[in-house]
Amino acid sequence: MSDLRTQLKEAVDEAEWEWLIPHAQRDAIILVADDLDLLDVGVAIANDQLTSVQQWIDEQLLTKPTVVQLGEWNSNLSKRFNTLIIQPYVLVQEIAAA
Repeated sequence: MSDLRTQLKEAVDEAEWEWLIPHAQRDAIILVADDLDLLDVGVAIANDQLTSVQQWIDEQLLTKPTVVQLGEWNSNLSKRFNTLIIQPYVLVQEIAAA
């Protein structure tokens, strides 16, 4: 598991919303709450840790972007996110504006 964690840690990156639009269009974006560690979520999904993932979904810590969020991001294409691809999903976590 540590090898997977290391591989995923190297895959965490920053992206502008404009680059993520194609993934949103295919409904592949999963928004990760600030309360969670993006890497921990990626490892849990990759390892099929269904109990943890379902708990996060139930607590609305993992969600699909809302229409309002998509509208806000589409009006600010340079909005930045931390991202992690766990096929077929793209996990994103908003980066607070400085």
